[in-house]
Amino acid sequence: MQAVLSRNLYLVKEHVGMFRAANNFDIHDPDSGQIIMECREERLGFFTKLFRFTDYKRMTPFDIQIRTPDGKQVVRVTRGVSVFLSKVEVLDENDRVIGGFKQKLFTLGGAFTVLDAGGRPVCQLKGKWTGWDFRFLAAETELAHVTKKWAGLGKELFTSADNYVLQISEVVPADSVARQLILAAVMCIDMVLKE
Repeated sequence: MQAVLSRNLYLVKEHVGMFRAANNFDIHDPDSGQIIMECREERLGFFTKLFRFTDYKRMTPFDIQIRTPDGKQVVRVTRGVSVFLSKVEVLDENDRVIGGFKQKLFTLGGAFTVLDAGGRPVCQLKGKWTGWDFRFLAAETELAHVTKKWAGLGKELFTSADNYVLQISEVVPADSVARQLILAAVMCIDMVLKE
């Protein structure tokens, strides 16, 4: 597992642009502003690109690589065509399946179950329908929180519409696979629930 996953706070900034089919993000250290990971969707087929500009965007497949700036893969997130509910696979730096997500039907605000490699639940991602606020919960314990604002360094940082903050709790061990699954799930919030 890459050392960059031992951090507890990440600022995720989406690349914006007109006529952009791919989902690309930079993941920063909020204190220094340094890019510590890159999230890229480079393997888009012609029809996927075409459908990304229609109402069927949420149904299109994706294959996203999260890697360090020097190109080492941290985690990879893939999904085939999705008609009703998304089922997403998460792979480690060696392209071995370490888990996935299964979208829940009929939820306000959006939700999915984060699964380990054996298909067992690790935690639940739950969102509020009133805004961009998501929590990763294992029973009653919060493992991580994703939001559009962050209280840090004595001031509030309000991110733009395409940026958000991931805060992983101290209760998640630095070498836990749950960190890879949480990071991968954060990339899927935008593509599965919010597009």
